[in-house]
Amino acid sequence: MTQSTSDKVLVGTIAGAFGVQGDVRIKSFCSFAPDIFGYALTDESGTRSIEMVLVQQIKNGFAAQVEGVVTKEDADALRGIDLFATREQLPQAGDDEFYYADLIGLAVFDTGGTELGTVKHVMDHGAGDLLEIQGPKLKDTVLVPFTKAAVPTVDVTGGRLVIDPPEGLF
Repeated sequence: MTQSTSDKVLVGTIAGAFGVQGDVRIKSFCSFAPDIFGYALTDESGTRSIEMVLVQQIKNGFAAQVEGVVTKEDADALRGIDLFATREQLPQAGDDEFYYADLIGLAVFDTGGTELGTVKHVMDHGAGDLLEIQGPKLKDTVLVPFTKAAVPTVDVTGGRLVIDPPEGLF
C-alpha cells in the first residue's frame, strides 16, 4: 500500500505455510474477510499473479491453495508476500470510510492551519486505527488515533487532513 495515486490496494498477505501439503495461511484485510478470494491478486510489483482457492477458515485467517504451490517448502517461500487488488475491483468506500492507501502521503495540519507533516503509515492493532505522522520538525514519528475527534477533517481529493491532537502530542 503506497500513495493514494496507486491503482493497487493492499488486501491481504501470505503468512506462511499451513500444514505440510503446500497450503498457505492467508490474512485478509478486507472488511468482509472472504472477499479476498474474489479478487484477481498480484504481488506489490504487479508482475506476479497469485491465484488461490479457499480451503478452510482457520484461526486469524484462511488456509488456501495457491496455484503452483505443492510442498510446505514452496508455501514457506511465499511468506510475507503482500496481496494487492486493483482499485477497480474494490467496492466504493462509503461516507467517512477510507482505504488506507488513500490516507498515506496526505499532508497533516493542526486545527490552526500549521502543517505538521504527512501520513507515513496507517496501523490497525485491533483497538482502533492509528495514523503514523512523520515530518521535518518531528524528532520521531507520532501516532494519532484515527477517530472523528482526533481527525475531524479528511480531504483525500485535496491531499490533506486536519487533526486535533491530544494536548502535548506534538
